[in-house]
Amino acid sequence: MKVSAQEEYGLRCLLQLAPLGEGEFLTLTQIAEGEGISVANAGKLLWILNKAGLVKSIRGTKGGYQLARPASEIRLHEIIKVLDGDVLAGHCQSYTGVLDSCVHTGNCGIRPVIVNLHDVVRNALAGITLAQLLGTEAKVETTLHKIQGLQRLSVSARKQA
Repeated sequence: MKVSAQEEYGLRCLLQLAPLGEGEFLTLTQIAEGEGISVANAGKLLWILNKAGLVKSIRGTKGGYQLARPASEIRLHEIIKVLDGDVLAGHCQSYTGVLDSCVHTGNCGIRPVIVNLHDVVRNALAGITLAQLLGTEAKVETTLHKIQGLQRLSVSARKQA
């Protein structure tokens, strides 16, 4: 799986907002500078995230951006879906060759593999919250290994049942 620049920067912008307390905001300029991206790019990302209800903006001199919900309630799969759209919906239109539509539309042996792969990734991302990405890289990696271990246990328990 390849993470797009839009997904990467969008996640990073959200991570800047995640540790803020009640009534605290970051300006667009602060967010852009914190990620080393242009104010225009940060503005586009935050507009998308605001429209999706993941962040909220407050206008004025004391305004800025903050998460719309606690970081512990925002799951990565919803962030990726907002920033990248429905990748599966456009798959058959993306690889049409020189034609207007794929010659395998309606009978594709590759599509089930792609659909299952996307399901695995979406389910993995659904198990991770924005709050779990806060901290050092080592801490986050440890957290993710614990989550992954729990997911493996629940999958093997289902197989035994």
